[in-house]
Amino acid sequence: MKRKPVLLLYCQHSLGIGHLRRSIEIANALVRSFRVVFLNGGRFPEAIARPDGIEFIDLPPLGMGADGILVTRTKGHDLAHARITRKELILEQFRNLQPAVLLIELFPFGRKKFAFELLPLLRLAQRAQLKPLVLCSLRDILVDGRDDQQHFVNRARWLTDRYFDAVLIHTDPLFCRLEESFCPQRPLATPLFYSGFVAARESGGEPVAAAPGLVVSVGGGQVGANLLHAAVEAQPFVWNRFTLPMTVVAGPFLPEEEWRLLEKAAQGREGLTLLRSVPGLRSLLSHARASVSQCGYNTVMDLLQVRTPALLVPYSDAGENEQGKRASKLAALGLAHILPEAEVNPQNLLREIGALLQFTPTPARLDMNGTVNTHDIIVRLLEDRWTNREEGHGEVA
Repeated sequence: MKRKPVLLLYCQHSLGIGHLRRSIEIANALVRSFRVVFLNGGRFPEAIARPDGIEFIDLPPLGMGADGILVTRTKGHDLAHARITRKELILEQFRNLQPAVLLIELFPFGRKKFAFELLPLLRLAQRAQLKPLVLCSLRDILVDGRDDQQHFVNRARWLTDRYFDAVLIHTDPLFCRLEESFCPQRPLATPLFYSGFVAARESGGEPVAAAPGLVVSVGGGQVGANLLHAAVEAQPFVWNRFTLPMTVVAGPFLPEEEWRLLEKAAQGREGLTLLRSVPGLRSLLSHARASVSQCGYNTVMDLLQVRTPALLVPYSDAGENEQGKRASKLAALGLAHILPEAEVNPQNLLREIGALLQFTPTPARLDMNGTVNTHDIIVRLLEDRWTNREEGHGEVA
């Protein structure tokens, strides 16, 4: 049997779990043609399955604190030690595997705090005897409200053109295009490929015992406590007015003290179910009458597929504007309602939930085949690389 070429995938999730979920979906599609080695840089939640066929290497986990500062997620390990260990492990894996494809999620369009390990990796790839195909895996919309925005995008453009062979953008270009949130002074020379949206597969898991009514969720949970508390506070009024059960999904990264406060507030509440985390939201959402959530990429993919009426509360702290942009586009297409994060309180939630129960989303006519398309794009690019080498047109340095 012919051995599959190695694809080394780097993914760093820092606040939520959307980057991790999307990268796993992509990796799971790629195992058909590649030996996929997955470098995981953040905490790996127990609720997320590790699919067979993907080789996971867990780096000492790092993440971002609420103040935007890089922190270690391993007790007893300092940041400096974690950084050194991670860089050495990443470079060692590259040397041992000699991958045909290096797929890096988000960088250099984000994750600049991880340049300490990614720039050495990119330089090593560039010096390799058989230079791998170097690709960037990018979500639909980028954050573009930084204080140093123009300097940041100019440098990201320079790094992309210097080290990357192509950028794969996981969206339908009819929904958004890269230039809407990435405007360097000189245009990118690196080829761009739009894959369509990457939608998660059904998670399997336990069947839904009863219709959950209203589902409230905040992705990983690290930054969603205010919405969860407001929903729990509003729940008796929702129940009395609409007799609508509410299921609240906290997320695996919700701080433990916040979870305990939710449990205390929920005691004895008729029609209220609290879940610490679930393998995937889609099963719940497919049985729900309505959803209240933030506007992360993966939650939106689930909502678009099951067409559950949705109230979106986009996360907007720490200069993050990506979710707000995504929510505005969805609302303009008639796919969801929006409640700004600053306006979240029990009274406003009650009003918006009432309106949501009368809302029918417009059918989404968007490309949702991003996993298959990503696989096909990468295979085609690699075949072109190999063909050029055989014909003597490629660089083998």
